[in-house]
Parts: sequence; C-alpha cells; structure tokens
Amino acid sequence: MASPLFNFLFLIFLSSSLSPALSLSTFAVSQTSNQTLICALNSVQNRLPFLNCSTSPPGFQIPGVNSTVSYSGLAAGNGFLCALTTSSSSSSSTSSLFCWRFSQNGTNMNYKRIYRGPILTQLISSNSQICGLGIRNRLQCWQWRDFNSTISPLTQNLNFSSIAVGEGFVCGLSESGEISCYGNNISSIIDNIPTGKFRKIAAGFRHVCALTDEFDLNCWGDMVGVKPEGKFKSIALGENRSCGLLLNNETIVCWGENSFRLPENLKDTFFLSIEAKRNVFCGVDILNFSLICWGNNNLNPMFQKVMPGPCQNACPCGILPGSGGFCSQGNVCSDCTPSGPPPPSSHSSPSSGSGKWSDKMIALVVVGCVGSSWFLAAIGFFLFKFCKFRGCRVHDSGRLDETGAPPEEGIRDEPQPERTEELAAPVLEKRLSQLASMGNAGHLEEFSLQVLIQATNNFSDDNKLGKGSFGSVYLGILEDGREVAIKRAETSSTSSYAVITRRQEDKDNAFINELESLSRLNHKNLVRLLGFCEECNELVLVYEYLSNRTLHDHLHKLQNSPLMSWAARIKVALDAARGIAYLHEYAVPPIIHRDIKSSNILLDESWTAKVSDFGLSQMGPEDEESHLSLFAAGTVGYMDPEYYRLQQLTTKSDVYSFGVVLLEMLSGCKAIHTNENGVPRNVVDFVVPYIIQDEIHRVLDSRVSPPTPFEIEAVVYVGYLATDCVSLEGRNRPSMLEVVNSLERALSACLVDPTSLSPSTTGSSA
Repeated sequence: MASPLFNFLFLIFLSSSLSPALSLSTFAVSQTSNQTLICALNSVQNRLPFLNCSTSPPGFQIPGVNSTVSYSGLAAGNGFLCALTTSSSSSSSTSSLFCWRFSQNGTNMNYKRIYRGPILTQLISSNSQICGLGIRNRLQCWQWRDFNSTISPLTQNLNFSSIAVGEGFVCGLSESGEISCYGNNISSIIDNIPTGKFRKIAAGFRHVCALTDEFDLNCWGDMVGVKPEGKFKSIALGENRSCGLLLNNETIVCWGENSFRLPENLKDTFFLSIEAKRNVFCGVDILNFSLICWGNNNLNPMFQKVMPGPCQNACPCGILPGSGGFCSQGNVCSDCTPSGPPPPSSHSSPSSGSGKWSDKMIALVVVGCVGSSWFLAAIGFFLFKFCKFRGCRVHDSGRLDETGAPPEEGIRDEPQPERTEELAAPVLEKRLSQLASMGNAGHLEEFSLQVLIQATNNFSDDNKLGKGSFGSVYLGILEDGREVAIKRAETSSTSSYAVITRRQEDKDNAFINELESLSRLNHKNLVRLLGFCEECNELVLVYEYLSNRTLHDHLHKLQNSPLMSWAARIKVALDAARGIAYLHEYAVPPIIHRDIKSSNILLDESWTAKVSDFGLSQMGPEDEESHLSLFAAGTVGYMDPEYYRLQQLTTKSDVYSFGVVLLEMLSGCKAIHTNENGVPRNVVDFVVPYIIQDEIHRVLDSRVSPPTPFEIEAVVYVGYLATDCVSLEGRNRPSMLEVVNSLERALSACLVDPTSLSPSTTGSSA
C-alpha cells in the first residue's frame, strides 16, 4: 500500500502538472464615454457559474451568453467584454476566450472566439488591449495591432508569474520577482522601472504600481495624487485614479485626480479583491461576496453572491472560507498572501487557515514540482521516440530558399552523384520486388520508362508544366489517350528521394511504405497517384492530370477566370481544406504536407480543387544525425514562422500556410508582393491589420465584384478565419477540421442566407 507521503506527493504532482493555478478575475468593468457595463460571474448551489451584467444608465443586454457554459474569468475595456472558459481532461486543460464588442449605445454587438488553446492562467485587459499568460507562462495579447511585430519577439523567451496591461504597454513580473515593461512611446513607464523583488503588479492608463516582497507600494509613470503609506495586499489602477487593498485590515484606500477618495459609506467594508477601469472601481465584499462599485455617482446596485474566484482542483493555501457551493467541481482557493502584518520569518509553524507554510510543507511542494518536471520530461522523451518511429510523416519540399538547392559547404554528408547512381539500381530493384511481394503492386500501375518518354516527347521543355519538390513535372499523353502529370525525380539533388536513398540499408522499407501509403490515399480533394516507374536509375511518379491549372494561375496570371466570384473562391478554399484535413486526420500514418501554397492547389475539369505535391515524405533523422534535412523546408511567404524559428513541425504549420492562401484569395495579392513603392511585402502583414480593424473591404481583390449583402458576411467570416490561421503561435490556430467546418458555414451563408452564419463558433483575432 502506498504511504501517506507518496499519496501527498502524487496529489502535489497532479495539481502542478494538470491543474495550473489560475489568477483570474470573476468580475470586470467596461466604461465608454456614456455607458458603464459591469459584469460578474454568479453562482448558486450546484450550478455552473453564469454571466450577469448590469449597465449604467440601464441599457443593452449581452447577447449570446450560453447558460450551459462554465465561465472561469472575465476581462473588459472600452466597448468589449471577454469571458474565459476552461475545460479539463485527465491529461490536459484547454481555454477558450470569447469576446463581445459593442458600440457606445449598445448596438452592433459582435460575439467572437478570439482564442482556443492551452489553458490561460491569467487574463488582464487595459482599456483597449487584452493579454494573458499561457503555456509556460508565455505572454500573448489580442486587439493589439503591433504586438506580434514589436513586443512579442522581445518576450518570447520570458516566463512571467503575472502581468499588468496599460494603454499601449505591458509589464510583467518574472518568476524571480523582477519587473520588465514593453510598449511604444511610453517613456515614463519604460525608462523608470524600479529594481528589486516584487510580488504583485498592476497598471492604469499611464502609470504602474507594484508591491515589494515586504508589501510596500512602489509606483511610477504619470500617476496623479499622493501615494498613501502602509502595507498593501493588492492594487487596482484606473485613469488618473488608484485604489489599494490594505494588508492589515483588508479595507481600501484610494487616491488620485480631484482628491479622489473611497466613499465614506465604504470605509469600514472589508474587501477580498478589487478591479478598476478608467473612473470605476469594484470590489468583492469579504463578508457576503457581494460586488460593490464606486467612482461613478450613477452606478446602480451591483450583484449579490458573485464568484469570489475561479474554481480550481487544488488549493495549496486552503479553501476560501464561506465559498462552498460556488463550484460544481473544485473549490475557490484562498489567497496565499497572509492577512495582517507579514510574517517575521519563514520558520513559523502553520496554523489552521493562517496561510503560513512550514518547512516540511515547502519541501514537499518542491519535491512534488521537481518530480512532476521529471515525469513530464520522461513522457516527452517517449512521445518523441514514438513519433520518430510511428508518428507523422513529413512532406519535404527542400530548403527554404530554393527547391533542390544543395546544403551549405561543410555540412554535406550526401554521397557524391556518381556513387549514388552506382548504388541506386540494386536498391530500386529490391524495393520493386518487395512492393510486389507485399501484394500491393496492384494498387499502383508500373510504367516502363520508354512509355513515359514517348508520352512526354522525351521529357521535352514543351511538355514541362513546372517544378515541384520531387522534381520536374511534365504533361504526358499515354497510349490509351489518358492525360497524366509525370513527375521525374532529380536523384542527384537533395530532393526527398535522394535523401531517403542516401542510407539505403536503413531506409529500404521507407520508399515502399511511402508508395503503399500513397496508393491507399483516396480523397476527391487530393491529386491521385496512378503509378510509378523505376528503371535505369530513374524514379518517376505518375499522377492524374488536372486540366484547369492551379489556383495561383487563376489568382495572379489569368485575366479571365471562373474564380472571379466570392462564392467560387470560398468553394475552392473549402475543397482544398478538406484535402488537407484528410491528410492530417485520416491518413495512416498522418501526413504533414509542409508546402501548402496556391500553386499546389489544382483544379479539375469540373472546377473541383485538389491538393498536390504531398508525395514522398521526409523520414526523420536518427538520434545521432543532423536535423538539417528538416530545416526550413517550405516556400517563402507561406512558411509557418514558428516552425522556421523553433524547427518544431506540427499540423498547425500547414494551417498557417493555408491561412496565407486564404488571405491571397481574399486580397488577390501574392504571398510576397511589392507595395506601391516597389518594396517587398508579406500578405499577412498587409491584410491582417485591416481585418482586425473590421475594414476588410479596403483590401479585397478589386478584380472581383464587391460582395453582395449575402456575400459580405461570408467574406468577413473567412477573413477572421484566415487571421486565426496565421496566428503567430501554433496553439492559437484552429485545426484543419475546424477550418473545414468554418468554410462550410461561410459557403452556406454566401449562397443562401447570411443569418445562418453565427459568429459564436468563428475564431477571430479580435
């Protein structure tokens, strides 16, 4: 039987690895020029927390609130309210962030999902931006136009314990308690960051305050008013106003513009937590969990019995007294900040409900966290080994700069071309005999080289259709009249076939498995492999020929095209998405294409789109071998920046590339094109900001007639979908199955009725 110590350590492991501690607010304030919206999470016995909102003066209702959804946190600002949902399984936790955007009079409501991915442990908003802490405490923000280009690169390698967001800047508190701030033209903040160790941080419009390890208040920036003396438990900052929750008696003191003070009737009220936005402050009464607000004389009475905090599975400092019944699963946890004066030393003996920790408890927590880290590392190692031998196959399109380009001098381990030819013939013969012996040769047709030479007029340039990752592509007409696309491998280059044959003894089965897998792929939106030829050191693949050229041709070369309507373009996008989703979800093993682009989407005689060039995939290197063969494969403009930066390839890399294709179809611009000044520009950098600002009409392809009222909803919907697909981090992107579902809805709305397009299931980078 397991010992009590083992059981306790196991619980610590579960809480640390599966249930991250949440620092989420359960109430939020949105203030526009003439309207104040205050929302809170309410709960009754054995019921899910539900969203409850009040406006001053009384006005609109928040639509689209699902009473069956359990919300875990809120954030709000000028004209928006965001609610976070968290779902957990035995192995992981997932967050989704939904936002309502509205005009000052409460009309023009929009409801969109702007995030779905690994759990967010903190959610903070300024008056304009929203930021959160995600996996490994990485910072990510929304509704921040320049965040991905200016701030995100500076914070990629930083792990924050908490964050604070002001107007145009964000400050983070590192795990060691040091402060760093980032933003544009906020010199009063950036240039005056205090040094030392801090435990909490908050931001207003143009000033920041932080609590030191001794709970002293340190403020900088353009703060108005005189900072009060005392020890503080937490702080909330607005526009030229500030309030702090005192540590010794849990009452509130305020300061700021026009001698701002806490109302007299609230001076003896004890608070659990406080939040602010512009001129309005709200706090949760510690005695009855009611929400009390001040700062605006027109505020109506707020809510009774609000959620005092998010529901969590483990509470290291105990359950919040009186919070029973708020959570159907888990509990509301007590704040680990001690009440009353800070303890004189860390050697105090624990007392029930005091929030103090003994040496033994601290040691157990440390041991549990270290153990969980080792456990997760072991899982990661075994997953890596599993994926290497049985996981996703990867389509290799060669190096980033040019298909088939040789590797850099000094790192080449390829055999010389003459040696490759010397070895190729027996290896290929062995593969062919193995394929036949496996009983699978009937799935593919074997062509003689002479037949293919005749079909292509000796591989003449007149028959050449283009060049792909596998080699040159030719139009061929077989003796029976069939038109086929014939891909001739360039075995002397570093094409994927040459890389595979490089270690023929270890990779004998690789080519056979590839052909076997490709012969089984059968989807109407994938170009079908018909057969192969291996003869005289040649390897040739024969595919069905699609007569209506590529999507790239129709977008950028042809003057007259049937794809000059929005419905036709969305239909082509849906076809291609279905083909890619099939590769990801239903191929065995799954296939990552890695070179999704408009020139790899072909159109048949009935204008059905099919994905091509997912042929021979790259086998992963052995443990002792270089990963250079997997580095930066793809096409400039379409490549996933996360894959390029981290060399971590997932299906979300294909999603990014497909997002670029969607932007290409919407704007008519090439992935990399020149602006009016002749300067190269990426379609993502050009189009996405307009989509985020709800100004997609300014970047739509002028060759296509302006969208009809029926079509505009679908086009905007696809714009938000494309923005989701090109999110900087893969975990923020939808899966290809989700992309298919969204495009199906868009096409339905475009052809029939825009009211069928509900925004509640559409991702957006709001």
